[in-house]
Amino acid sequence: MSNLSIKEGQIVKGFVKAVKPFGVFISVPGHSKDGLCHASEIDDSVNLQRGDDIFVQVTRLSDDGKMSLSMNGVDQKTGVLKAGNRVSSNGTGVNSLGNDFQAGSHTGFKRRNDMDVWERTQINSAYGAKKQRIIREEVDDPYAEVDEEEDNNLEGNEEEIEVQLNTNIPTFLESYKDKLTKSTANNRNRRGPQRMGMANNGNSQMRNSNLNNTNGNNIGNNNARPLNPKTASLNNIANNGSQLMKDAKAKKLEKRLNEEKKRREMHKSKYVDDPLMHQKIEKQLKEEELEQIEINAVTEWKRQARTESYGIKSKLSMQEQRESLPVFQSREELLKAVRDNDFIVIVGETGSGKTTQITQYLAEDGYINDGIIACTQPRRVAAISVAKRVAEEVNCKVGEEVGYTIRFEDYTGPSTKIKYMTDGMLEREALVDPLMSKYSVIMLDEAHERTVATDILFALLRNVVKKRKGTLKLIVTSATLDSIKFSQYFNDCPVFHIKGRTFPVKIYYTKNPELDYIEATIDTVIDIHTNNAQGDILVFLTGREEIETCCEAIVQKMSVLYKSDPSMSELVVLPIYSAMPSEIQSRIFEPTPKGKRKVVIATNIAETSITIDGILYVVDPGFVKVNAYDPKRSMDTLVVQPISRAQADQRSGRAGRTGPGICYRLYTKNAYLKEMPANTTPEILRKNLSHTILMLKAMGIEDVMEFRFMDRPKEESMLKALEELYILEALDEEGKLTETGRYMAYFAVEPMLSKTLIKSFEFGCSYEVIEVIAMLTVPDVFYRPREKRELADKMKRRFDNYSGDHLTLLNVYRKWEASGFSKDWCTDNFIHEKSMKKARDVKNQLIRLMEIVDKKESGIQLSLVSCKNKLEQVQKAFVSGFFKNCAKRSSNHGHTDEDGVFRTLADNLAVYIHPSSSLFKIPGVDYVIYHTLVLTNKEYMHCTTKIDPAWLVQYASKVFRKANEGELSIHKKRERIQPLYDRFDQNERWRLSRGRR
Repeated sequence: MSNLSIKEGQIVKGFVKAVKPFGVFISVPGHSKDGLCHASEIDDSVNLQRGDDIFVQVTRLSDDGKMSLSMNGVDQKTGVLKAGNRVSSNGTGVNSLGNDFQAGSHTGFKRRNDMDVWERTQINSAYGAKKQRIIREEVDDPYAEVDEEEDNNLEGNEEEIEVQLNTNIPTFLESYKDKLTKSTANNRNRRGPQRMGMANNGNSQMRNSNLNNTNGNNIGNNNARPLNPKTASLNNIANNGSQLMKDAKAKKLEKRLNEEKKRREMHKSKYVDDPLMHQKIEKQLKEEELEQIEINAVTEWKRQARTESYGIKSKLSMQEQRESLPVFQSREELLKAVRDNDFIVIVGETGSGKTTQITQYLAEDGYINDGIIACTQPRRVAAISVAKRVAEEVNCKVGEEVGYTIRFEDYTGPSTKIKYMTDGMLEREALVDPLMSKYSVIMLDEAHERTVATDILFALLRNVVKKRKGTLKLIVTSATLDSIKFSQYFNDCPVFHIKGRTFPVKIYYTKNPELDYIEATIDTVIDIHTNNAQGDILVFLTGREEIETCCEAIVQKMSVLYKSDPSMSELVVLPIYSAMPSEIQSRIFEPTPKGKRKVVIATNIAETSITIDGILYVVDPGFVKVNAYDPKRSMDTLVVQPISRAQADQRSGRAGRTGPGICYRLYTKNAYLKEMPANTTPEILRKNLSHTILMLKAMGIEDVMEFRFMDRPKEESMLKALEELYILEALDEEGKLTETGRYMAYFAVEPMLSKTLIKSFEFGCSYEVIEVIAMLTVPDVFYRPREKRELADKMKRRFDNYSGDHLTLLNVYRKWEASGFSKDWCTDNFIHEKSMKKARDVKNQLIRLMEIVDKKESGIQLSLVSCKNKLEQVQKAFVSGFFKNCAKRSSNHGHTDEDGVFRTLADNLAVYIHPSSSLFKIPGVDYVIYHTLVLTNKEYMHCTTKIDPAWLVQYASKVFRKANEGELSIHKKRERIQPLYDRFDQNERWRLSRGRR
């Protein structure tokens, strides 16, 4: 029986216990059972979250205590009915229009019990058949279609929008119409793996690597033919991936699944409420792990990697260290060359002192009296570390005489005379100061890496130096580059060589290709340590996952060797990659303890950006992971590919810094000579150029197609970028920069994000959009510790917003802000505090940037506005920027479709909602936008939000339009009819069909 203290029509106070797509379950204190408030009975202006207090009206109370609840007409502040709403004593409600409705009755839907659930699901899956409401016990399906006469107010009966692509080409691209049309047609007609090819970059090895996922493993290639150990090429080896890596992943996955299985069994068992049994199982799992000697060795290595120190960096004084560098011997000669030439190319070995000393020499020579001395770096880590080192040598704090500027961080001040920055930040400064008037010398360091920003600066500064007529010096430095090519580009300027301390290096090649380069690397390191004289080892691998797997494997093998031969010297394993904390990175520079050998396992950051003393042995597998843009998927993908010969020479040179060394190349000499390109492909040939071209347009360069790049990008890539800027309304029909485009160029984010930010002012949600953008620019804020995965997932679900991941991120930031930016809150909710702090810094930086734009630009007001609880405005703002990244559900095998196949509207690419998304397996999600695509075993959409297709037509009219009457939409044009089998028909006849994309 129901609780007699609650009656139908009564208003009660409760709290939200669970949020579901079809409504919320509300717990009322003193009542035995939770009540359901259907989605149609929830006030649209209220964004309900789990735990929120709420006033509701009891519209129906059954004998078993179940309640149907409603928020309609209930004042959430006072808990009383608003004027014009009342409930009569017989349970019949009267709304403000005077129309009677039966309180607690169903919403007018007819129950159809003439078919079983399976039969109903089959009809709902059929293409062209109207969906029927499926009744399972007392639970209605809120997403089923119903007949119009049943309820004319239902959202499901609104006019269905059929979206069609626009084929308009702007006037300024008319001359390229054939190329654009052909390219677009090819993109949409290609399916499957062929669509994964990288951007055209003139390098065949990029195209051969097009099936590599972010870990360098081949996708969907489990049945591929085994490679021939005598004839396999480097490209084939890169595509095939390391078997050792695959096995290591499989073991970790199997172990994790076994642990989760045991925990699930525990939850299902009769001991679920027994805390002692729960502790026993957890203890058993931990003991099983600690029983393994190898695991113990890895655990000890990781513990030492965090705590143990390996000596001091140097016993020399600061001045003695500076004078010991090779560049010091050429100081006067170098300064004279700078005085006599506006352009100069400097080539010197890594560690010769170019980056830290030349800026100080120029400052001591008086160049700081005419302006700031700037030095650019391709990596943020390098800009920060070098600035700190130079500040230490100058004896000042970072931000005073010596400072640095990177994206969203500015440690400079009025007294700054030597400024280190990323090349992208100097490129941005050209927007407001095209003549670079506050600089007297600009040094472009590590020029051989050829980032997009560096290539743009080459062309820009080349013209600026000529205009400044001797008041600006440009220095281009590198450890290794094609000096003749650079000299010719900069008006045949002189090339200055810094003589470094180099020793001969003996190079060994393998007789046959190494099919598993990770396993070969591990064996080579062990062999060097057991058979060669003292000297540290440097190993080059492609990324963090490979490095950590290799480190663990080496430690495991060494633990076995130590047991068999206790007299063997210890091998200290030290990884380094860019995402590693700086305090751990610095350990690789410290002297090796006496009686031990150090092995540094690094990415290509150790080729030129850093110098490690004591290295006598180099192990080079011959691969590198590079970022390549695929315009067909609008996605940046990390792919493993062979290095260039210039990179191979640079790597081998690391062994000759301290004394005569040895380089072990795990590839054949024939592969070095014939399979490796001479030089690394410039980044501008394999990147999305939208942001680059937007910057050029903002600098006043109208004819970007004729812009004089050192290495000209492919015409197709430039046309794609121009077309993207046009549909984002950054360019007009004539190719001129619009007012929107000018504002977009000010923000240090990608064009789609900057467009979203600008449109947020129109939608009145700029405050919320800034917070979401800040959360998108930092690493993932959620973490899942292995031993608490279920709890972490449960805590994450508390933040989920069923409109999408953008609003979920907004919810996380707001809750953290409400907690007072508490560290304990982050710990309790399995949130990365470091990522949250970074997001807060990015938010503040964007707000400051908006204030600067507001002051500089007349007629614009970028005042922060909050949309309060009207979060649909946030979705609309992101549609305005990310409409190109739009997808529609491709198949619907029922109302809880687990396949979740979507297809992008622009190019018909099959994509999936990521399992970590708040929309994963949520019914009723037909149209979505996504932030990026993540390529693992599938094409997953990262950060997905549900949208109304009408918004595409309304806010992206240059790309989408409403299909004309009788015209097939994009979606229907791509459908293929597939028969549906009748399982009850023994004669195997076909009676239904369904749409399949």
